[in-house]
Amino acid sequence: MRFVEQLPHETEVEDHVTIPMADGVRLSARIWRPVLPDGEPVPAVVECIPYRKNDLTSTRDAIHHPYIAGHGYACVRVDLRGTGESEGVLLDEYLEQEQRDAEEVLAWVAAQPWCDGNTGMMGISWGAFAALQTAARRPPSLKAIVIASFTDNRYADDMHYLGGAMLSDNLAEAGTMFAYATCPPDPEVVGERWRDMWRERLEAARPWVLEWLRHPHRDAYWQHASLSEDYAQLQCPVLASSGWADGYSNAVTRLLAGVDVPRKGLIGPWSHKLPHLGEPGPAIGYLQEVVKWWDHWLKGVDNGVMEGPMLRTWMQESVPPSTSYEERPGRWVAEPSWPSPQIKEVVHPLRGATIVTADEEEALPRGRTRTVQSPLSVGQFAGKWASYNAPPDLPYDQREEDGGSLVFETEPLAERVEILGSPSVDLEVSASAPVAQVTARISDVAPDGRATRVTYGVLNLTHRESDEHPEPLEPGRRYRARITLNGVAQAFPPGHRVRLSLSTSYWPLVWPAPEPALLTVHEDGAALTLPVRPTEEPDGMPQASFGEPEGCRPPPVTRLTEPEQAWNVSRSLVDYHSALDIVKDRGRQRYEDNGIEVGLRACERYTSVADDFASLSGRSAWTMTFSRPGWDVRVETSTVLTSSADTFTVDATLDGYEDGRRVFSRTWNETVPRNLA
Repeated sequence: MRFVEQLPHETEVEDHVTIPMADGVRLSARIWRPVLPDGEPVPAVVECIPYRKNDLTSTRDAIHHPYIAGHGYACVRVDLRGTGESEGVLLDEYLEQEQRDAEEVLAWVAAQPWCDGNTGMMGISWGAFAALQTAARRPPSLKAIVIASFTDNRYADDMHYLGGAMLSDNLAEAGTMFAYATCPPDPEVVGERWRDMWRERLEAARPWVLEWLRHPHRDAYWQHASLSEDYAQLQCPVLASSGWADGYSNAVTRLLAGVDVPRKGLIGPWSHKLPHLGEPGPAIGYLQEVVKWWDHWLKGVDNGVMEGPMLRTWMQESVPPSTSYEERPGRWVAEPSWPSPQIKEVVHPLRGATIVTADEEEALPRGRTRTVQSPLSVGQFAGKWASYNAPPDLPYDQREEDGGSLVFETEPLAERVEILGSPSVDLEVSASAPVAQVTARISDVAPDGRATRVTYGVLNLTHRESDEHPEPLEPGRRYRARITLNGVAQAFPPGHRVRLSLSTSYWPLVWPAPEPALLTVHEDGAALTLPVRPTEEPDGMPQASFGEPEGCRPPPVTRLTEPEQAWNVSRSLVDYHSALDIVKDRGRQRYEDNGIEVGLRACERYTSVADDFASLSGRSAWTMTFSRPGWDVRVETSTVLTSSADTFTVDATLDGYEDGRRVFSRTWNETVPRNLA
């Protein structure tokens, strides 16, 4: 990244500004503003997230907020209620209270003498959720939003459930927020009342996973704040982005197709990162794009921001399997609209172990069946639902996974094939149990046999007709089902094969069904549909269409201890115990602008024994420390999830320490019915 030293305007920053809410709670914000003659008011850009502006996001914030402010905007970075130095408690994600707070923040900002009354919202992940959900409520000052790594459908496309099957990230995200929601405010900002504020957070805390387990179907809990319930709610322009390695790769195209407002989409090869910090690369000059967007929609500049294609995306070239990449080779391609008239849905019947063309199907036998009952080891090389690229967390070589799967593949390709969009698999199946899963994976198989996963999808077969009203399977009965895979842009070179793999488990990325199930696949009507982008179609945009990544230089941070990253798969052939251990330790750091020393260590562990579905266990444990001379606090959390055929069990602990002495402790032991999960 190129750090920009000279911007159109000098900026000034207020590190702690309190914004009053109607119920008396005051939220904490950091505000960057351009220095203009006579205090000329400017539009404002707001970001609302729970990740602590004073320390944990301060480096990231300092790269883009001063940059945008230096182009003539007031940037307001708000800690959500109950986080950082904001008062109150944070009880769950995306509650009605959070959206009301955001509306009040926008109204307060728009009324300030330094704001001209026009506001925008931006963010990645939670910040993008907040912007989209607030925009759907149509606050009068909000004129446009910029969002990255988000979803418009909280049930179908967040880190909780996928195709009606529970993701292990349901536990991991709950563990993350169990820690973040119980951290103390900074005494240098809020004064001596910091202990009372911290105690209030600790007393109110609970493992959010319990609430998420109580809603295994798409009910009102998930429908709340999901724009997909009514796309007409969004009435302001939106610039939306994500990455193919992210868990949120589907929402950009779905939003482009669903809303009727000025809109642009951007999808790169990135993991869960902002595009100017994008990994795997190439990162792009995203902030230049953002400023251009704000200039048009908040200042009325006629700069042609809406000209050109609706969607720009990175067409990924074939690569060997790896758990991380510095760069993904490829090229930018563009689509004038979405759905794109250039994309052709090509149906490939599945016959024997082969993916064939519709013409070839006529000459092949009909009525055959194949069966699969996957071992729990299938999925150990699946990587994370949403890659963060630290530790390396992309899927590895799929050959071991394919050994426990039902596999179909093409003959070696005679010519290059490019796909752009969401593939799907249509199946006619019968199962031996009332609850069964099927995971479908598409891999790029090189001539030497190495298999790189391109995309995947999961379906809890009880959700084959409805996520709102799933129905158990009748063992032995045949059902039609469609599995929609995650969207992707991928090229398959000549000589490579396209492989489809079907498995009945994908642990630990997906929590398995209550018991093993034998799945019978009836070939008649079984097909893989690929969204093919004809290679003779023009790319639609010049390759030098994005500038170099740039931003402002962040304040110095001193590393006090080294970080640690680990992603270890282990198996014992004595007692058949298998484990995936993940360590994400940022090390201890000192933020030199305010003197806070912070340590963050997160460990996840997923275990099973042989193919015993009653042996499954997942654990998310966090330690977060904050200190400066005269102040030393620590929060430790642990959440353990186990299951039986009928229930989930959560065992959780929360401990708070001051000066090495435990000042708070609470435990939970609760069960939740599985209810077809």
